[in-house]
Amino acid sequence: MKHIIPAMLLMMATASCNKMLDEKVVTNATDNFYNTKAGFQTAVNGAYVSMRNFYSTERGITLTETGTDIITNGSDGDFKFTSQYTSQLDSRYAHVREVWNSFYQTLNTANVAITRADKISDLDSATKVKGVAEAKFCRAQYHFLLMEMFGPIPLSLKENTEIQREAHRDSTSAIYNAIIQDLLDAERDLPVTQSEWGRATKPAAEHLLARVYLTRASSSDAQTTDYANAAKYADLVIKNYGFKLLDDPGLIWAQGKENNTETIWAAQFTTDPLYNNGDNNANRFFLMQYDVLPGMKRDLPNGTPWKRFRPTKFLLDTLYQDRVHDTRYEKFFTSVWFTNAPTATLKLGDTAIFLPGYDVSATEIASKKYMLVPPRLYTEKLYPSLNKFADALRPDNQASGVRPFISFRLAETYLIEAEAMLMQGDPQAAADLVNVVRVRAARTGATDAETVANRNAMKVTAATMSIDFLLDERGRELVGEQMRWFDLVRTHKLLDRVRLHNNEARANIQPKHVLRPIPQDQIDRTVNEFKQNPGY
Repeated sequence: MKHIIPAMLLMMATASCNKMLDEKVVTNATDNFYNTKAGFQTAVNGAYVSMRNFYSTERGITLTETGTDIITNGSDGDFKFTSQYTSQLDSRYAHVREVWNSFYQTLNTANVAITRADKISDLDSATKVKGVAEAKFCRAQYHFLLMEMFGPIPLSLKENTEIQREAHRDSTSAIYNAIIQDLLDAERDLPVTQSEWGRATKPAAEHLLARVYLTRASSSDAQTTDYANAAKYADLVIKNYGFKLLDDPGLIWAQGKENNTETIWAAQFTTDPLYNNGDNNANRFFLMQYDVLPGMKRDLPNGTPWKRFRPTKFLLDTLYQDRVHDTRYEKFFTSVWFTNAPTATLKLGDTAIFLPGYDVSATEIASKKYMLVPPRLYTEKLYPSLNKFADALRPDNQASGVRPFISFRLAETYLIEAEAMLMQGDPQAAADLVNVVRVRAARTGATDAETVANRNAMKVTAATMSIDFLLDERGRELVGEQMRWFDLVRTHKLLDRVRLHNNEARANIQPKHVLRPIPQDQIDRTVNEFKQNPGY
C-alpha cells in the first residue's frame, strides 16, 4: 500500500507492481486530495488492491479450490475444516471475514473514483473515462466474487462518506444487473491494451462478461439471452485481439513470462517488500513435504512446502488418466525431485524422489537407491505437487511470492464459449472449441506422423459433450486457478461431485455449503437484522 489514506475512505490503497500501476508515494492525504487529478488516479489505482488480497493467497485458494472434486486438504494448515465441511466452517471463519471486509473497503475506493470524477475540474476527459472504466471493472469483479460466495449481498454503488450502521442484502437479480452494467460500461470505454500491465482492458471486461452471463444462465435469475451473450463475449475475446494459446501448456505459468499471448488479465504483485501484502503464497500451498526426505533440503527452486492443498485421486487417476497423448499432468505437476543435499548413496543432481503415477511392486521400490512412490503410498504429506505457481525469485525461503497471478486466460475463454454453445443445443460447436484447447496439449511425437496421431487422439466429438465432460476438461486445464468451487456451484454439481470424489469431504458436505457463511462481524455491526445464509 503506497498511501496513508483517511479512515473515511476505508483503507483506500494502491497497487504497485513491477512497473505496473506505478505512482509516487503520497503521505498525509486529506479528503480534498481525492478531488484532484492526482487523487482521482490514486483512487483508480486503489480500486485494484483487493485483487492482491484474494488471488494467490491462502484465503482465496481455500475458498475456491479445496473441498472440491479435484483438490482436498494436505497435512498442514488451520483451515482444513473448509475442505472437509466440518462444523468449524461457520460465521467466525477468518477467510470469509477477511475477503468480505477487504472487498467492501476497496469497493468504496472504486466508488470514490466513480463518484468524484465529474467534479474534478482539471481532469481531462480521456483520463476520466478510462479511470472510471477501470474502477467499474474492479467494482464488478468484487461484486461478482462476493455474490458467488455469499449469494445476496449489499450492493455498493455510492461512496460512503460517513459510518453506515445499516446494511441490507440486495437481490441477486439486482446484483447481476449492476455487475453487467458496470462491465458493459467498462467494455465500451476501456482501451484494448494498456501501457501498464495489470490494468483493466476491453478484452478483460469481455472475458468477465462472458463468465458472468454463463453464471447467471444457470441461476434462478437466468435470462433467455444469457448463454448467447456468454458465447458472444467469449467469441469477441477469442477473435478480436490477437490472443493465442501457447503451443506448450507448460509455459503458460513460466515465471517471468506470465504476460504472454494467452494471458488476458492478471492480478499484480510487487518485489518491493514495503508494498507487498505478504499474502502471495500460492507457490507454497500445493507442495508436498519434499524437504525431509533423503537427498533433499528446502531451497528456493524447489519451494517452501506448506502442504495445504493436495490433488484428489479422481484428479490424478481419472482426469489425468491419459498421460500418453495429453501432456498437462506432466507439465502442471512435479513428480520428480533431484538431490540437492547429497548422501552416501545420492549424488548432487541424482533423482531423489520419483512419483511415477502408476503402481510398482515392493521389489522394484526396494531395488532403487532413490525413493520410489507409487499412488498407493501417497499421503497428506507425499503426493504430486501442482507447480503452476512456483516462485524461485522470492528473496528467500520465508519471503512472500512476487509473481503475478493469471486470473483470466484464453483457454478458459474457449471453455466458456464451449459450455454456452452446448447449452444452446450445439454440441458440435462446443466440441470444436474444446478441441482447440485439447489439441494444444497433445504430446509432440518423435515424428510428424506421431504428433498428428497424438493430436487426433486428443480430439473429442459432439457425442462426448456434456456438462460433466466440460467440468472434467476445466479441471484438467484450470486446476489451482481459483475457479473450481465456483464451477461446481454454477453447474449445480458441488454436492454430487464432492460426495463421489473427495474422501475427506463427502461425509460432511450439505446443501448449505453452496454458499459461504456471512461473517459474524458483519451481522454484529449492523443495527438492523442482517440475515445469515440458511443452515449456518
